[in-house]
Formats: sequence, C-alpha cells, structure tokens
Amino acid sequence: MPDSQIDFSDIPEATDEQLKRMRRVGRPSSGMVKQLIAIRLSPRLLASLRKMAAKQGKPYQTLIHELLEKAAFRAA
Repeated sequence: MPDSQIDFSDIPEATDEQLKRMRRVGRPSSGMVKQLIAIRLSPRLLASLRKMAAKQGKPYQTLIHELLEKAAFRAA
C-alpha cells in the first residue's frame, strides 16, 4: 500500500515535551564516517567473503573494508 493511501488522521501529534525527549535511532556517530560506494563482485567471491566474515563473527562489509585497507597500505 503506498503511503498516500494510509490514513494517519487517528494518530495524535507529538507534544513539545515528547519531541524534546526523542533520540536519534540508528548507527552511533563514530567520528570516522565512511563513504558509501557501489562495487560489483562476482557471486562466487561475495559468497566466499560472506563465509569468511561469518567464521570471524563480523559483518562481511567490515571484512571487505579491512582486507582492502590492509592491501592498500601494504602497496603504498
């Protein structure tokens, strides 16, 4: 159902007090913001990286970042 068809009329507006108490939800800011990119990997390579990451108990994107960082600084 598209948002335009949702009836929000029975939801009360938030009070100023409620708005003051609201907190941001999501990833905490670490001070080390990463840039979002798109990269094409073969399904076989991606599956392998995901398995490696799972064995190490970390997200596969974190593993890819670590591997690229090591390779980049080793080559420099």
